[in-house]
Parts: sequence; C-alpha cells; structure tokens
Amino acid sequence: MLILTIRTDKPEAEIGLYNDAAQIDYMDWLAHRQLAETIHLKVDELLTAHGLRLIDVKGIVCFKGPGSFTGLRIGLTVANALAESLVVPCVASQDPGWIETGVKKLLRGENDRPALPEYGAPVHITPQKK
Repeated sequence: MLILTIRTDKPEAEIGLYNDAAQIDYMDWLAHRQLAETIHLKVDELLTAHGLRLIDVKGIVCFKGPGSFTGLRIGLTVANALAESLVVPCVASQDPGWIETGVKKLLRGENDRPALPEYGAPVHITPQKK
C-alpha cells in the first residue's frame, strides 16, 4: 500500500512516502508562512521523483498535534481533502512514533476521516471588534 505522510505542526513541514512500513522517501522544508502555497507542490515533487501520481496513493497518515494552530489546520485539511478526493483512508496520530502508529492503523483497515487536530490547549478565538 502506497502511503503519504504529512506533518505540519511546526515551521519545518515534513512529508513522506511509504510502501506499507518501508520508507521510500522523506522530505522536509522550511514552510513557515508559505505552507499553504508549498505543500501541494512538495507532494507533487515527491511523487514525481518516484514516477508516481496522486492516484497511486492508497492511504494517508498525518500528525495531529499538538502544534501550530495554522500549520495543523492546513496540513490536516490537505490530508482530509486528498483522502476524500482519492477515496482512501486517512488516519491521524500524535505520539512520537506517529508514522509507525498510523501505518499500523491503515494496514488494520482503520480510517479516521476526517482526521481532527489536537492543539494541546483550548483554541483562543478573539472576539469580533465592533
């Protein structure tokens, strides 16, 4: 099973490709405030480097936090949107071995779609100014 992994909880974003539990490739980049503009390009770059396309992805594992509100929101939205459009399962984990945990969940047939973030603290929403 070709698995795409996504981690966007900090300024350095990470994506990876796995064949079941075997790592094919992994990349990270300083995405910081350009995450929304770069994540799709980086996923395409990673797949293209191995002669693959999005349609080849059969599962998605994402890191759900805790971490940056905006980074998690973007990464999990991308993961959920890809999973929905490709009709593949998406699982989320937050432990240090999040990739291994997520791969095991996928191989057991689990699906967290939609994968939800864990921010590590209540979200603070600023009241609207009048």
